[in-house]
Amino acid sequence: MSGGKAATVRAVALSGPSGAGKTTLLESMLNASGRLPRRGSVGLGTSVGDATEEARARGLSTELNVAGFDYLGDRFIVLDCPGSVDFAAEADTVLPLVDLTIVVADPDPARASLLQPILRRLDELQAPHCIFINKIDKARGRVRELVAAIQPYSLEPLVARQIPIWNGSGALGYIDLALERAYSYEPGKPSQLIQMPEAEREREAEARFHMLEKMADFDDRLMEELINENEPDLDHVMSNLASELSRMQIVPVFLGSAEHGSGVRRLLKALRHETPPLGSAVARVAADGPSAAVIRTRHAGQAGRQTMVRVMSGEVRDGDQVTLPDGSSERIAGIFSIHGEAQAKIDTAGPGDVVWLGRLDRAARGDLVSLDGVARKSATSPPARTPAYSLAIETQNRADDVKLAAAMARLVDEDGALTFGPDAITHEFRLGGQGEMHLRVALDKLKRKFGVAVTSRRPQTAYRETIRKSSTQRGKHKKQSGGHGQFGDVVLEIRPGQSGTGLVFDQKIHGGVVPRQYFGAVEEGVRDALARGPLGFPVVDVEVTLLDGSYHAVDSSEVAFRTAARIGVAAALPECDPVLLEPVHALTIHTPTELMARITAIIPMRRGQILGFEPRDGWFGWDSIRAYMPEDELHDLIIEVRSATQGLGEIACAFDHMAEVTGKPAARAIEMRQSIAAK
Repeated sequence: MSGGKAATVRAVALSGPSGAGKTTLLESMLNASGRLPRRGSVGLGTSVGDATEEARARGLSTELNVAGFDYLGDRFIVLDCPGSVDFAAEADTVLPLVDLTIVVADPDPARASLLQPILRRLDELQAPHCIFINKIDKARGRVRELVAAIQPYSLEPLVARQIPIWNGSGALGYIDLALERAYSYEPGKPSQLIQMPEAEREREAEARFHMLEKMADFDDRLMEELINENEPDLDHVMSNLASELSRMQIVPVFLGSAEHGSGVRRLLKALRHETPPLGSAVARVAADGPSAAVIRTRHAGQAGRQTMVRVMSGEVRDGDQVTLPDGSSERIAGIFSIHGEAQAKIDTAGPGDVVWLGRLDRAARGDLVSLDGVARKSATSPPARTPAYSLAIETQNRADDVKLAAAMARLVDEDGALTFGPDAITHEFRLGGQGEMHLRVALDKLKRKFGVAVTSRRPQTAYRETIRKSSTQRGKHKKQSGGHGQFGDVVLEIRPGQSGTGLVFDQKIHGGVVPRQYFGAVEEGVRDALARGPLGFPVVDVEVTLLDGSYHAVDSSEVAFRTAARIGVAAALPECDPVLLEPVHALTIHTPTELMARITAIIPMRRGQILGFEPRDGWFGWDSIRAYMPEDELHDLIIEVRSATQGLGEIACAFDHMAEVTGKPAARAIEMRQSIAAK
């Protein structure tokens, strides 16, 4: 993969739902090309991809896998994107930069809806893609029915390039509709050309005409040939397949079994002839000059920070100076080829190559780094992903507190879907991400890569207190200990305030019974007392008025009046009928329509209030449900929503208002606060 050894370098992404077999397909492609003498196994932990400890412990991809091979004189770089929704952000910077995305699909029509988020994203990017129906040996239904099930989720027409040859136990081969040739699958070997079965000729003719008919919608010459019942020229058909794929007019559909290597070589040949040229990706990201696009970063121990890039044009050399989008510059310190976890130092990387660049400390995901001194910005910045799940964390060893911030900064740098920092209200350190597994993997990496072990727990909810009644209370602080003493005396009225106002402080002092210079100290004392009310939480939405008091010419001070005010408010609050408030969020849940009943059942079970629902804008067969839900019920909601929607459900929420809470939820919150305070 060191640029310049092949006539053409093509970068291809593998995307699709978890369990579809993307990493197994990568292994089969490496084997079919001769790069691997035998396929590795994801289950046995012998694959080129999924080589990290976290991936092998879970048996699935937790980060991007990259590997390369040569095939018939061309170089291919395959970027295998994780399928789990927890790690979907890994694909955000990949999909715009590759020449073609292979969407790997399960042969079950009931799982067709799992492809919609991927196909929609590719449509938004105007990124050419094809579909590879994997595990065809285990299919039990007609491919036509599967294609029909997927079609509503694609804006472009799906064009079946092959149809299977069935026997009683599954597919034993396929017919290539473009070439009009039949092949039998030979597990682990190239498919064998066979005589087309007579029983399949009518089915093949019908399927081929259907393929040509869809292509003819974009080609007048082909349409005329079909109308006149003339046989189209094979070269013209093949060139049309490539050009219509490149222009996002069709989505070809291929068949095979990655586990047995069936159909993989046919896929590789199609990739070789039909993958759009690098120029399409260059135009998509607006890389209008010598530049490389940043895919991701990592911190590799002694090697320091490494930046994975795809060279869009020009040639990258070790020691080159590159220009960042903000106009600043950095110098490359090492170029490394990528093949799984292995890397090798090389001198140069040419157009299309995907490599690690060493010591670019400021280049970020989605950036274009220029090779000619011109600052450029990509036209396809990765979408912002808000956390769907959070944990409060603290180090197991207090001596690691200093290391934690630096280590988490590196993890967040590597994974753009992670967030970390102190919560402004509860002051606990929170790690946010896309799901429970996402955060567990992050914490495993934190310990393995940076040697920081932490404990995690459910984050605290930002409860508040307010009052229902008014009270007037005197607060006096008097202390004599030799020399000047301390004296402060105030009379305060405490009453309920308007929602959302916090604290409103006023004074109605007459005759200077409390000197003006102590008003600020009284207000500070009030705030001190409100920081923790009778129920254990900060008190909000109250009005406090200083009515009366007294002072001593020698012993009074700001400290004394602050203490007196704190004493007075603390004594008054229990008499004011304190009540607990909880934050309530405005919530939108996106779900497939057929699964909406499951979501509408979950919401009231979590004390939510459904406000309404409507079709999700731009999505086929999806609804958006709007609701109010207490923050305390949101913590693991994403887990339940995904469980109810085959992993498809999405949540968006934002704080809306505070609401009174009583009964068991209030008792539980108070008990939890008391247990935390006792630690």
